[in-house]
Amino acid sequence: MESNKKKDIFQPLTSGTFRFSCHREVPCFTRCCAKLRLVLTPYDIVRLRKRLGITSGEFLEQYTDTLLREHPRFPMVKLKMLDDEGQRCPFVTKEGCTIYEDRPGACRLYPIGRASMLVSDKQDPKEQYFVIREDHCEGFKEEKVWTIDDWVSHEGLRFYMEMNDRWLAILNSPKTLGPEEYLAKKHKMFFMASYDIDRFRQFIFKSRFFSLFEIPPEKRQELASTDESLLLFAYDWLKFSLFGEKTLTPRTD
Repeated sequence: MESNKKKDIFQPLTSGTFRFSCHREVPCFTRCCAKLRLVLTPYDIVRLRKRLGITSGEFLEQYTDTLLREHPRFPMVKLKMLDDEGQRCPFVTKEGCTIYEDRPGACRLYPIGRASMLVSDKQDPKEQYFVIREDHCEGFKEEKVWTIDDWVSHEGLRFYMEMNDRWLAILNSPKTLGPEEYLAKKHKMFFMASYDIDRFRQFIFKSRFFSLFEIPPEKRQELASTDESLLLFAYDWLKFSLFGEKTLTPRTD
């Protein structure tokens, strides 16, 4: 019964368009922002911790729970709901979302879902979209009609998707993590490089990292000041350290 219910909620986008609008006058406004199992991506955390003016470590401690069984190989991080009867998102009030401009990618995409897969690590992923049609949502009764391209543009999703797809390529890599004796260390490295961007910056700048790898001075400056560049670099480091891919060049001197 539960499985059939989920199938009813997730519906294929057969027509190429959907009708939806969400605003304060819709009776269900913010009702979807509670009791969520919202898995956060690295780019979600970069945006949120910057919006809140705290470190990534502080954000992880205050606003997230770590999931060890959500993914078969890697720890995931989910947004922690308020510990009250409503179990609402900590960033939502009756007036709406308080971090709206920097809300997670999944919130931006809703009520659309997206399945994405990189093929041979090509730049453009294969993707499929579907509608998440929950019973409580009154937004589908509104008159506004969208195409997927219109929705992606309106919600500022393109850069989120580009950043997230690079990370999903690591999650879904068929390559082995190597001997079991190294798994715990690799899991810790994955967690730091994926979610704790401030600690990862300390890791590369306060260790022998730059004496071990060929990183041009201009690139080092970029990594010191730009979180998005640092996050993409972290993905390359994970491919190198987890799977042995040649994404970084060791120094020979």
